[in-house]
Amino acid sequence: MFKEFKEFALKGNVTDMAVGIIIGAGFGKIVTSLVNDVIMPPIGFLLGGINFSKFVITLKKATETSEAITLNYGLFINTVIDFIIVAFVIFIVIKQLNRMKKKEEDKPVEPTEEILLLREIRDQLKNRG
Repeated sequence: MFKEFKEFALKGNVTDMAVGIIIGAGFGKIVTSLVNDVIMPPIGFLLGGINFSKFVITLKKATETSEAITLNYGLFINTVIDFIIVAFVIFIVIKQLNRMKKKEEDKPVEPTEEILLLREIRDQLKNRG
């Protein structure tokens, strides 16, 4: 069982996927910082100093024994913007990968030695008849 797991874990696809997940997690943090620290402050400034992360609807006010219950729709707006940016970047990356794949597919493939030999045999049979 250990041997099978080792073969599975060391396959290229699994290793590539693990690297992708780690890079993706880091990329998610970068996008979150981009939205929260770079994009939202100017938008808030243009809208009159509004801080989206402070947008809440209070469902129940805080008391001495319990905290307030709030609906944090401003944080939700930030998260939606995060998602849109990540989705757009992934779209661009996949579009570029598909473009490169298409270029590779369009290249003519050199015939193998076997194909060349079969063509030669075919041509010789045609010339006999």
